[in-house]
Amino acid sequence: MTPDKTPLALYVHWPFCVSKCPYCDFNSHVRESVDQQAWRDALLADLAHEAGLLPGRRLGSVFFGGGTPSLMPPATVAAILDAAQRHWAPTDDIEITLEANPSSVEAARFADLAAAGVNRVSLGLQALDDNVLRFLGRAHDVAEGLGALDTAQRHFQRVSVDLIYARPGQSLAAWEAELARALSFGTEHLSLYQLTVEPGTRFATEEAKGRLTLPDGDAAADVFETTRAMTAAAGLPAYETSNHARPGAESRHNLTYWRYRDYAGVGPGAHGRRGGLATQRRRKPENWLAAVARNGHGIEAETALTAHERATEALLMGLRLAEGVDLTHVAALAGGRAPIDWAAVTRLAGQGLIVHAGDRLIVTEAGALLLDAILPLVVADAVAA
Repeated sequence: MTPDKTPLALYVHWPFCVSKCPYCDFNSHVRESVDQQAWRDALLADLAHEAGLLPGRRLGSVFFGGGTPSLMPPATVAAILDAAQRHWAPTDDIEITLEANPSSVEAARFADLAAAGVNRVSLGLQALDDNVLRFLGRAHDVAEGLGALDTAQRHFQRVSVDLIYARPGQSLAAWEAELARALSFGTEHLSLYQLTVEPGTRFATEEAKGRLTLPDGDAAADVFETTRAMTAAAGLPAYETSNHARPGAESRHNLTYWRYRDYAGVGPGAHGRRGGLATQRRRKPENWLAAVARNGHGIEAETALTAHERATEALLMGLRLAEGVDLTHVAALAGGRAPIDWAAVTRLAGQGLIVHAGDRLIVTEAGALLLDAILPLVVADAVAA
């Protein structure tokens, strides 16, 4: 197997939040106190272990996710970035992203986070309506969120905003007005997610009791199509199912995932792909911390992926992109032939849902609305993620 020589992406997971949002199924935890020095030391140890297994790589991006990484002390962020760029030589245009909640307490750290090396922030505004923010369990209101956005735009070279749409009771007109307002902020990137009810969340309990009803499929489809039309008209077309950016402002870190290249994941519950291995860290913060103290790393499992599994993952990820998937890359992962049902591709192409253009397979704009149904048809022996 030929080693991946593209720039490496590093994901660093900070698992702590002030409170748990009712829709969130991420690996996030609320703790009364955090031993900051112990966590800094453990993250650095986990990082050093991973770096020893990926020698000689260039580092193209770092992404601090969570949880709420804007709760990390800037000194910890600086220490991790310094260590990462000693382990791996950074590219000249390295992208360093940190997810942030728009509270005034966290916004007060933005200057220090920028000084630590963060050059891109992903700001979780989630909504531009105070009632909706309360429904979503967010700790900030609109005024506080917009204040944090203003601070972020003053301190970081690049800013992305997250919003959640297709919420209970949300009309198409209301979303159009909200999205138009978000587009007026002038950020280079928007992550726009349809509200889904995930198992194990408080919203799942509410839905099971009949106290929460999401828009039906037709209404959600109308919102999805309107979203893509409005962002494209504003110069931020969708480059991935839920992500919109000015050309050149796409998240390079996330493109590493979608283009199926190597990425290292450190911290509780972090996943990675390293030379054909799927890596997973221990999920519970205390278990991860104990594992690092015991073993020098927080790895729970390293699983060798078959050629078919790797090619399948690459197809499932790459078909989310507006650029489509690189079939030459997928075939190389598969060891010969990409695991594609070409009869299904032919049928879908006849319906205008997919295009085979040279060495790329691309889901069309019409097909993007039906992506979850298309993926298991196209990818042989696969179940859509």
